[in-house]
Amino acid sequence: MRPSGLWVLVLLLGLAQIALLARGAAAEEDDDDGESVTKEVDDDSDEDDEDDDDDSEVKEENGVLVLNDANFDTFTADKDTVLLEFYAPWCGHCKQFAPEYEKIAKTLKENDPPIPVAKIDATAATSLASRFDVSGYPTIKILKKGQPVDYDGSRTEDAIVAKVKEVSDPNWTPPPEATLVLTQDNFDDVVNGADIILVEFYAPWCGHCKRLAPEYEKAAQELSKRTPPIPLAKVDATAETELAKKFDVTGYPTLKIFRKGKPYDYSGPREKYGIVDYMIEQAGPPSKQIQATKQVQEFLRDGDDVIIIGVFSGENDKAYQLYQEAANGLREDYKFHHTFSNEIAKLLKASPGKLVVMQPEKFQSKHEPKMHVLDLKQDSTDGSEIKEHVLKHALPLVGHRKPSNDAKRYAKHPLVVVYYSVDFSFDYRVATQYWRGKVLEVAKDFPEYVFAVSDEEDYSSEIKDLGLLESGEDVNVAILDEGGKKYAMEPEEFDSDVLRQFVLAFKKGKLKPIVKSQPVPKNNKGPVKVVVGKTFDTIVMDPKNDVLIEFYAPWCGHCKKLEPVYTELGKKYKNEKNLVIAKMDATANDVTSDRYKVEGFPTIYFAPRDKKNNPIKFEGGDRDLEHLSKFIEEHATKLSRTKEEL
Repeated sequence: MRPSGLWVLVLLLGLAQIALLARGAAAEEDDDDGESVTKEVDDDSDEDDEDDDDDSEVKEENGVLVLNDANFDTFTADKDTVLLEFYAPWCGHCKQFAPEYEKIAKTLKENDPPIPVAKIDATAATSLASRFDVSGYPTIKILKKGQPVDYDGSRTEDAIVAKVKEVSDPNWTPPPEATLVLTQDNFDDVVNGADIILVEFYAPWCGHCKRLAPEYEKAAQELSKRTPPIPLAKVDATAETELAKKFDVTGYPTLKIFRKGKPYDYSGPREKYGIVDYMIEQAGPPSKQIQATKQVQEFLRDGDDVIIIGVFSGENDKAYQLYQEAANGLREDYKFHHTFSNEIAKLLKASPGKLVVMQPEKFQSKHEPKMHVLDLKQDSTDGSEIKEHVLKHALPLVGHRKPSNDAKRYAKHPLVVVYYSVDFSFDYRVATQYWRGKVLEVAKDFPEYVFAVSDEEDYSSEIKDLGLLESGEDVNVAILDEGGKKYAMEPEEFDSDVLRQFVLAFKKGKLKPIVKSQPVPKNNKGPVKVVVGKTFDTIVMDPKNDVLIEFYAPWCGHCKKLEPVYTELGKKYKNEKNLVIAKMDATANDVTSDRYKVEGFPTIYFAPRDKKNNPIKFEGGDRDLEHLSKFIEEHATKLSRTKEEL
């Protein structure tokens, strides 16, 4: 064995020597070829330089001028009127529109004086697309003396040419804004005198505000034509600081609905038609009248949510007016009804001046009253009592939690969720109610917790995060606690006793939370600390340090763009003992505090060491080194360097 091993060793050494010689020869050949390769690269770069030069030249395709980031400003600087189309090469609507646009270019070229018609590839000219708030394709704008005028008409030659000629007229002036401008001086007069008005609190530098502005103005124009009109207004919150403070404006844009001066949060859409539809609905009464007992019976038989009915003697009933006012404050989340019918009053066993809150039949049980009645006393009852009554009885003992009602109905925790195949349709109702009945037996003994059933398919990702996707059980259970903590019941054949033991164990603090987490990094000494689910509390919630935390998604383009800036930020503050710059992949890790809401990427919070449960969200400013540094400087509790040094 030894001699053969020695021969093998000798052979290997020989082969290694041959390889070294060959590599040296190859290196010489590479050196010989290196100049030519370098020359080719240099030649390519020269060609690239020439291409860059070409970018500044304005080319023409079928009569349409081609503009880009490099040549736009130079070309448009001395032009009175220019028609612009922002397009995407892959956009079907853009391709269909192209022949029509070429006809428009030909027509306007023959105008006296000629009017330039240009197109911009918004996927390549990203700076222009951002500058002109292009969010869809094709987007058509008319540039008048450097100022963009939105075009929202039909995409036909006649319509577009007519609009361009109108704007190009020397006497043309932009129509006045329909959006009212409010200041400290006129706010009360305008807002208090309006039955309903929508007010936007904005910051001039805020990107979200800039994107909202054209949609908001279009909605204002549309709503101003109604009878009666519904006014829209705006307040520069950076200038009108007292107004911003009075109405708790902490981010931009903040929108509020005012009814006779009383503010209500706006949670509707933020584009023209959505705003218009939403405000028309909001301008109507908050409660709808029901006149027939059949309607109540349908609510009970087919309803899927809490039923709220006020019983009154007539519209002049003071209790009715009180009810309407209170309903305004909850109309975002609940459907309110009222009746003046004696037949309905008899059906509900409620006399005028009563507020009835009840559940559809499928959610009723022997463990809870069929209805909850509040006596609306004219002299002593106020809006807060009505609100409290509705909120207290809005959920049945065991309700149906689903994606459509999750955020509004089941935000209160601890929440005990039982997952199985939930289906209240006729064919499957018996099976659904069988398991729900077992949950009811336990829920009645724990009034301090909210109980619900959820369909396992609706919440498959949640079940997966709980580690229950492969449990093998028909019924699975979890408790969703305050602060984002989650507890999963060990897979076991489900019945009331098993559920009771699980809830009791939770109540006694004997359960360990489930935390979705990537592995804890072995080396975490870089300028940006990596946070995972298991280290969120120890790093982000550490009371000794201020922490800037970025929540990102690996696939997010904005996050990728931010990464080098964020790394530079980490290097800048690396020597700060009481400041941590951190990041977390929010798609692979649980955020174990519900104070840090992640609704988009990237989301950045500053967590002061003495206010971990009140983090400050970075909003509005550019995500560059300057603005992020300023954000840190404004909120840091202790920095070793002075502001001047920063």
